[in-house]
Amino acid sequence: MGDLFEGLPPPSAKPRPHEDDVFVADTSNSRERGSSPRPPKAPSPPPPPAPAIKSALKRSKPQESTAQAAAPERRIRFKTTTDASEQQVLDAMKKIASHIGSKAKFSKASRLAVQLIQAGSVKPSNSDYFFSILECAMSCPTTCTDQSVRADYHALFSASQDVADCLSKKQKNQLTVWTLQAVVANDLFTDDSFLFSKTSTCIKEEISNLPVATEFDDMEEAAALENSRETESVVLQDNRELPSVADSQVNKEESDPFGLNNLISDATKSDNPKGRKYVNKIRKEEEEENRKFLKSKREALVNCLEIASRRYKIAWCQTVIDILVKHAFDNVSRFTSKQREAIQKLWASIREQQTRRKQGKSVNGKLDVNAFEWLQQKYAAEKISIRHSVGGSGDRHCEQWLG
Repeated sequence: MGDLFEGLPPPSAKPRPHEDDVFVADTSNSRERGSSPRPPKAPSPPPPPAPAIKSALKRSKPQESTAQAAAPERRIRFKTTTDASEQQVLDAMKKIASHIGSKAKFSKASRLAVQLIQAGSVKPSNSDYFFSILECAMSCPTTCTDQSVRADYHALFSASQDVADCLSKKQKNQLTVWTLQAVVANDLFTDDSFLFSKTSTCIKEEISNLPVATEFDDMEEAAALENSRETESVVLQDNRELPSVADSQVNKEESDPFGLNNLISDATKSDNPKGRKYVNKIRKEEEEENRKFLKSKREALVNCLEIASRRYKIAWCQTVIDILVKHAFDNVSRFTSKQREAIQKLWASIREQQTRRKQGKSVNGKLDVNAFEWLQQKYAAEKISIRHSVGGSGDRHCEQWLG
């Protein structure tokens, strides 16, 4: 049998296709070839990166911190306080003192005064101006217990304790009296039983620290009451008796016609600071100031007792008030005659109310009953039906559906 491919040219060698080339099947020659060649495999994805080692992560942290340290963040800070000069502080104190006496402006003025204290602007050099603020605020002592400004007075004089060292001895004594009037007395209006008991203990300690009143204190008190009634007449009389300036100048010229007294040194005319006259003068001034301080302190404590006694209607206050007024009555000798009478009246009123409580009666004269007894009395006279639905007050005028 002959060769079928005889006379045909030899087949040309085709280049081997590369793996990356993509072959497109020819539909016309698909029947001759029998089947299309298989497409090449897609390139394999790159292998995943190796997991990071913990030690490598730990080593990179110091580098980040050094980079942050090299470029620190900038922060903007605003100045919230202003450094006021001494003259500005004085002007502010004068302005506050001119407005703090008004009840309508007291709240705002007292807050400004507290800000001066907190800013450290109150110093010994300007303590007199600050004391004038407190003096104007207490121009009417009864205003400090008014409900509208009670909290502001309490805040002002509580903050004033921080600058008490800048004041003189006389000013400290006055501040102590004002603190009793504006802080201790206002604490008696609290609804906290613990604070009320603490304030009562403070008042008892102040009473125990008072010295025993003397006959001179009683006489001084009587004289003060008498002088208060005749103040205007006494002032007018004193003004009439005072010599005029011209008369005093004439008398001075007649006593020294040649002016020789001016040639004498002032050292010989002035009293010796170490002399007896100077010492006695200072001692008398201190005794006078101490008497005024004790007088004002006694009055403030009696005022506190009166405020506490007004709260006797509150049940949880009664025991504390009993102990407080009893302590004042036991130390009644430390008060003056008029104050002793006031304390004795308070103690008599408290004893009467104690007797009512022992008899089962309240302060108002009614029997003390608990909630169950009150409800029992209320429903004892009510008409209650045995049925579920009744008319008003058990009048049985209702229609019931019995279906």
